[in-house]
Amino acid sequence: MGVMLADEKVLTVEEAAQILKVSRYTVREWLRTGRLRGIQLGGRRVGWRIPAEEVRRAVREGLRPKAE
Repeated sequence: MGVMLADEKVLTVEEAAQILKVSRYTVREWLRTGRLRGIQLGGRRVGWRIPAEEVRRAVREGLRPKAE
């Protein structure tokens, strides 16, 4: 994982899910598996933060849930 700069805008899982039009569960799964880059702050209590640029990349690349 790269370094996140202090002035870089970050999003919550909820915000990223809304932008990507997927569930919060899907965003968390992508974070756990490395399909989406983010940082987990303070363990599960605080949750994940995702750089806004990473969400823009996912939109550009058309990141979609894998068919089951």
